[in-house]
Amino acid sequence: MAVVLASGLRPLSRGVRVALRRSARCHWVTAGFSRVDGGSRPRALVRCLSEGSAAAGPGQELQVRYLEEEESKGIVVFGINRPQSKNAISKKLVEMITEAIEAVKCDKNVRTVILRSEVPGIFCAGADLKERAKMHPSEVGPFVSKARNLINELGHLPMPTIAVLDGAALGGGLEMALACDIRVAATSAKMGLVETRLAIIPGAGGTQRLPRVVGISLAKELIFSGRVLDGTEAKAIGLVSHVVEQNEAGDAAYQRALALAKEFILQGPIAVRLAKQAIDRGTEVDLATGLAIEEACYAQVIPTKDRIEGLTAFKEKRPPRFTGE
Repeated sequence: MAVVLASGLRPLSRGVRVALRRSARCHWVTAGFSRVDGGSRPRALVRCLSEGSAAAGPGQELQVRYLEEEESKGIVVFGINRPQSKNAISKKLVEMITEAIEAVKCDKNVRTVILRSEVPGIFCAGADLKERAKMHPSEVGPFVSKARNLINELGHLPMPTIAVLDGAALGGGLEMALACDIRVAATSAKMGLVETRLAIIPGAGGTQRLPRVVGISLAKELIFSGRVLDGTEAKAIGLVSHVVEQNEAGDAAYQRALALAKEFILQGPIAVRLAKQAIDRGTEVDLATGLAIEEACYAQVIPTKDRIEGLTAFKEKRPPRFTGE
């Protein structure tokens, strides 16, 4: 990615350039995706849906929905749907979510991704232990590596991501949620990194992301004990951003997440992505480098049409009409 600084801004240091390159994959481009179905979906995702690899049908293990209502356009929902296995993470599910991520990450029309369960009472129970028990020891490492890569790719999506915990999120399920920008939970939801109960450790990012969210000491306590928290306890320690009382439909957290996503899609989409990039990359480095990353990201919004539209709309006292340009 070539970062062009506005006039008067100092050149970027090597450290800043490296940090920005790490997050620049498909930052705001549509290369490689032909628009089909009236321009509403990238061809890659439509192919996945029609061939059943990353699926949309009610019997499929992953349901991917582009919300079409006017107030929801730009929101994509990934719905995990393995009721017979409590949404446990299998080889097939890893492949399907990976394909879905690949399909949306370069689509500038996708402004927020919501990750939820289509199965009442469960988000994800972690690894599919029945499948794992059939694996040869030599297969376990490569599978965990693929799961880790999937969760990393989820964390690297350029648009905001929201994990919806209307039910239990255990082990790898919580690790997926930790990779999202925001977590919303029902008070009744249960969550925890329980791997030490099985004489293993979190292997898909849990030992790294949980301390960054709740702090090192508390993360150690939770992982060492395999403790399971409810939504209220999770909110108290900052593990989730929002907690809501569950409703009769069992989707209270999803409804709250949807309301958040609708707020996000009203803002300038380039600005939102660059804000995410500045925060994610900046918090991995020292403050001085982080401030330089912020400066570089700010420089990229200056020449955009959306910035001019925002100023014009403010002057004319009307809602802005952002186009992502």
